[in-house]
Amino acid sequence: MMIPSIRTISVEIVKNLSGVFFDIDDTFTTSGKIHSVAYQALWRLKDSGFRLLPITGRPAGWCDHIARMWPVDGIVGENGAFYFWFDEKKRKLKKRFLDPEDVRVKKRQRLARIRDEILPSVPGSALASDQLYREADLAIDYCEDVKPLDSRAVNRICQIFKKYGATCKVSSIHVNGWFGNYDKLGMTKIFIQEHWGLDPDANKERFFFCGDSLNDEPMFQYFPHTAGTKNVLRFVNRM
Repeated sequence: MMIPSIRTISVEIVKNLSGVFFDIDDTFTTSGKIHSVAYQALWRLKDSGFRLLPITGRPAGWCDHIARMWPVDGIVGENGAFYFWFDEKKRKLKKRFLDPEDVRVKKRQRLARIRDEILPSVPGSALASDQLYREADLAIDYCEDVKPLDSRAVNRICQIFKKYGATCKVSSIHVNGWFGNYDKLGMTKIFIQEHWGLDPDANKERFFFCGDSLNDEPMFQYFPHTAGTKNVLRFVNRM
């Protein structure tokens, strides 16, 4: 369960940790910006030997950059559609998708039909500005670059996704929808097993997760040591 405050975490728990998983928007960022103290903290953790893995709903295009240039071991993107990591020895970005390219193309065509229903049906909604860089999901902006929509509008977006049989998750800025049963946790466990050669179930107490919204719920449920940033209070009654 989430600890009451990061300041209350015990020394024994911290000594046993080997890695930190973290959401990006409104968890690692503050009002959309990465402050110097946050980015410096990543380097301090990395230099101390911690494994670091961002777990985000952000698109493949962003994840390409992050995997290459941030002090992280890899990144899980688009709510679990893939993980990317940068092979330092070969100086090459490696990509691991759940679905092959031909399947992703067909799913994007199906998502386009959902897009064409949501935008005229929910006034004020818009495609997320990063939609062009996505491989596997549809992101509808409800408060990042548009005037914040109320809960009824957000629920209406979710209803349309679900009508088409799509999975739907609400982040702190977008409503994301995709075809498939994957989530952030599923791909995180695949990364732990494939990239680090560890059994996730046997090692989950060695990792700490930080998140803030509904699409982080599987991570909060699975990992024994987690913390939500303050804005998680917006969503806690729906978790």
